[in-house]
Amino acid sequence: MERGDGEMKMKALVIDGPRSAAVREVPVPRARPGEIVVRVLRAGICGTDVHIYNGEYLSPYPIIPGHEFSGVVVEVGEGAEQFREGDRVAADPNLSCGRCRFCLSGRANHCERWDAIGVTLPGAMAEYVALPAELAMKLPDRLNFAEGALIEPAACVVQALRRLKPETGDRALLLGAGAMGQQWVQALARSGVSELVVVDLAPEKLEMAAAWGATRTVSADRMAEELEDRRGKDGFEIVIDTTGVPRVIENSFQYLGPCGRYVQFGVTTEEATVALRTFGLYQMEWTLIGSMALNHTFAPALAWLEAGRLSVGHLVTRELSLEGALDFFRGDRRPSDMKVQISFE
Repeated sequence: MERGDGEMKMKALVIDGPRSAAVREVPVPRARPGEIVVRVLRAGICGTDVHIYNGEYLSPYPIIPGHEFSGVVVEVGEGAEQFREGDRVAADPNLSCGRCRFCLSGRANHCERWDAIGVTLPGAMAEYVALPAELAMKLPDRLNFAEGALIEPAACVVQALRRLKPETGDRALLLGAGAMGQQWVQALARSGVSELVVVDLAPEKLEMAAAWGATRTVSADRMAEELEDRRGKDGFEIVIDTTGVPRVIENSFQYLGPCGRYVQFGVTTEEATVALRTFGLYQMEWTLIGSMALNHTFAPALAWLEAGRLSVGHLVTRELSLEGALDFFRGDRRPSDMKVQISFE
């Protein structure tokens, strides 16, 4: 923090509009009643953040992005005494009212008054972030800050698994072996699926998937040939897309078997559409499942990581400064990237 014009200042990455962003000094947030202020030590860059930068998501401008984060409490507001300065924390970024029809029926991620740190409210791509204390959880000693910033993505996988409800012996096809896909690999391998085929273009990502639970890996440019016999009635009970790429999504339906369940997990642009053969939907009795963000699944995700049932530390492949993150948004992205994090450590 630096003092300027009588108030404390911090560095933050600010997105001013589509494809317009800068690192600048902004006021340090103060803790209001019920809030804490966290000194950010790690902030993950999510595909949603890229959509926000490109003007393809619902965020208002200007916005400080960053909804995957961990850090240390530096200020405790009145009514937030469950925390103390120095506590190591991570947080669910989603705010719900708890009173609307969606909150009262177990669908808080569709809250009528929904807000989210880093999506509609100032986020963690900054030296400090303020948040309601009820969203934060203390980090167990065995988890470092890089792992703490990956609890939120893991919680998204928990939410999707709850909607999917894998059954013992299901055969699964997973499209995309990036940071989210790798978490899916581990989760599905422990869920009882009998076969887990993972598709991606990057050989190193496929190798990682094989090491962590995939029973077979297929290069995306060989998918038509290698999975030719896995269409129609010989298809999979589960197909999951983590890419958010419309042509990948559209192509994937042919691999759904009878009574198959399809999960749209990857984020697309708001305008994206795909063609779906509706007779196949009817005849094959498919179930189409969308899964957005998390829904009170942060605590179970933290328990997963604390118990070592889900490993995420190896998914962090690059650590950037705020200025490096700005370059990342502008196009400094690599095929080998898995989880890229901003480090303030």
